[in-house]
This record gives sequence, C-alpha cells and structure tokens, in this order.
Amino acid sequence: MGHGAEVPADQALCLADVERAAAAALPADVWDFVAGGSGAETTLDANRTALDRVFLVPRVLTDVSRCSTEATLLGRPVPMPVAVAPVAYQRLVHPEGESAAARAAKAAGVPFTVSTLSTVPIEDITAIGGTVWFQLYWLRDAARCLELVRRAEDAGCQAIMLTVDVPWMGRRVRDMRNRFALPDHVRAAHVGTGSTAHHQHAGGSAVAVHTGRAFSSATTWSSLAALRQRTRLPLVLKGVLAAEDARRAAESGVDAVVVSNHGGRQLDGAVPSIAALPEVAAAAGDGCEVLFDSGVRSGTDVLRALALGASGVLVGRPLIWGLAAAGEAGARRVLDLLADELRDALGLSGCDGVAAAGRLRTFAPA
Repeated sequence: MGHGAEVPADQALCLADVERAAAAALPADVWDFVAGGSGAETTLDANRTALDRVFLVPRVLTDVSRCSTEATLLGRPVPMPVAVAPVAYQRLVHPEGESAAARAAKAAGVPFTVSTLSTVPIEDITAIGGTVWFQLYWLRDAARCLELVRRAEDAGCQAIMLTVDVPWMGRRVRDMRNRFALPDHVRAAHVGTGSTAHHQHAGGSAVAVHTGRAFSSATTWSSLAALRQRTRLPLVLKGVLAAEDARRAAESGVDAVVVSNHGGRQLDGAVPSIAALPEVAAAAGDGCEVLFDSGVRSGTDVLRALALGASGVLVGRPLIWGLAAAGEAGARRVLDLLADELRDALGLSGCDGVAAAGRLRTFAPA
C-alpha cells in the first residue's frame, strides 16, 4: 500500500488514497483476498516495479490546449482508453457489488466487464445501461459455457472476453493461511457454488477448491475456435504474455488480446505484464487490438501502456478499492482520478491526444 494518512475516498487525490481507505474498511481476510497474489507474490510486486521503471521522454512545443483523452476500444468511442476489468465476487466488499461498480462505469462512459463469477446476474448489469462486456471462464461443462455466451448476447453484452490463464487458481498463500471461504450472502450468479466455496477447507482456500471443480484445465485452441464460431460479438483473449500466443490469437479471429498475468494471482514468477507488452503488440499486428492489464494505478501508467503499444488498459483492483471504501461514489472517484491524471500526463508529455501517446519514446534504466 501507499504511505500517508487515510483520507475519505471522495477526497482522494490519488489511487493510493483509495487503497488505504479500502484496507481500513474491509475485514483482514477479505482484504487479503482482494490484495494478495500467488506464491511469494513476486509477480504481484514486479508488476508495480516494472511499471515504475518505464520512463517517458516528453516532447515539447506542441499545442496541447485541447488535449483530449478520447479514444476507441473494440471499435467504439470512449472518453478515455480504460475499461473496468472483470473481478469476481464484488459483494464481498460492498452490498451492491457489481451493480454499484457498473453504475460508476456507466457514469464515466467506460466499458464494464462482468465476470463469470459475478454476484449479480448479467441481465441486471446490462439493465443499468452503458457498455457491458462479459468475461468467460471455460468450464468443465462446455455446453454451459456456450449457454452463458448466448445469455450474455441476449442480455445485450457487446463483447466476450475469454480468460485463458486459469486452468486452476494459483496458490494464493494468504487465502490458504486464512482458510478463506465466501460468506453465505456472496454467491456466484452464473455458476452455482453449492456449499464448496462457503465452507472452510483444511489447509486451503474454499474459493480455490470451487474453482478447481468448476473450471476446465483442458481449454485449448480448439475451445477458442468453438467460441469464435459460436459468437459474432468481438472476442477478447485475456491472459496473453507470449508473442507466439498473440500471433496465433490474431490468426484465429480474435479481435483483441489482453496482456495480463492476472494481477500476479496465477503463475508466481510470470513476466510483468508491461515487460511483455511491446512484443505482444508487435506480434498481434494491425488487425488485433492490444489491451494492457495488471498493475495500473495512475493515469501515468495508462500513458506508459499506450506508449508501449496498447490501445487501452483494464483496471481491476482500484475499482474494488473504491467500491469497498465508498460504494458507487468511491468507484466513480477512481475513474475520475484516472481521467484527470491521464489528461495531465498526456499534456505534460506533449501529446494532444491518445494517438500521439503511441509515438512517445520510453526509457528503462539498466
């Protein structure tokens, strides 16, 4: 966490302020579930370290008097190149859960990604309005997967995001030590948890046990082909770190890839997402959009990702911090801060808009 005194989320001047407010608001085991990574949390920490080592080379004597953060994501205009990442079980941190976060996203004009493990049904989220994407985990029951895709289409979702880096849940030691289990009122709306995720398991996380039973560890390129054939919606592949996988995804008709190590929550020791971004962006080519995820904590981080080849970013944990600290208003504060910081960073780097950010040079000290 950042340093300094706790301030109310609605008075936050940076996302670290919101993080502190959330940590103070949540029970210790829930905070560990939100904040923790896998293993020794090497990749969790490295995401932040690697971003901080990306320095931008500003340009001067450019007219930034009308500096704009407007962009497009998946072909649709957005007020800034940011989407809300899929995050499971949001009623853990606030009674309204995904509904409050989705309202905040709608107010900010950015896409909201509803998780397979959402505690609020897809239909309730799309009824709020705004742009909604649906994130899919490939389940052991493949027919159930395709049923969820159809349900997302019928509800009005505008993209399907397949997460491909979770054959099972990474070893999240904090949750294992806490023997973390979901409280009874927190239930997955699309995938029944039964009692598995709600009863403590000796020496482990109940959520991890449920995931292991529900998710398929045999997801392959054939699974992707079946999904591509099933839906006409834009298809996004989340969890890509290798250039070879990005190239094959583009060849398979994927519309966008998300460069992500799951926020340091899957393979501990995986490359920081920002380090993988340039090669993935080059391999994906012009026909496949590249989004960035894992560790975004400021508008400057958004600019770093744009400069290294991304067309936009996903933001996950900070929205959960805002939700935990102050509900919908806290989540909206997070998005407002990112918009303000991005405009500031663009202008100070000599960019009059998002397109110019892709031409900035970066410097990484040896």
